[in-house]
Amino acid sequence: MTPAQCRAARALIELSQAGLAGAAVVPATVIADYESGVGTPRPADLDAIQHALERAGVEFTNVGGAGVRLRK
Repeated sequence: MTPAQCRAARALIELSQAGLAGAAVVPATVIADYESGVGTPRPADLDAIQHALERAGVEFTNVGGAGVRLRK
């Protein structure tokens, strides 16, 4: 998952950074830093963030480039 995919996924499900942080059980600063390109989360935190987004109905795609969409 790229920072842009993370931002787009949150936008699709109308979830704030704080809301995602709560769902993924990571500090909100981890999300903010990742999405802004300031830092890269630990692999376990990145997995937790992606899984929280997937549980909320986001599907990550890599067809023709990295993307996101709502699961059908």
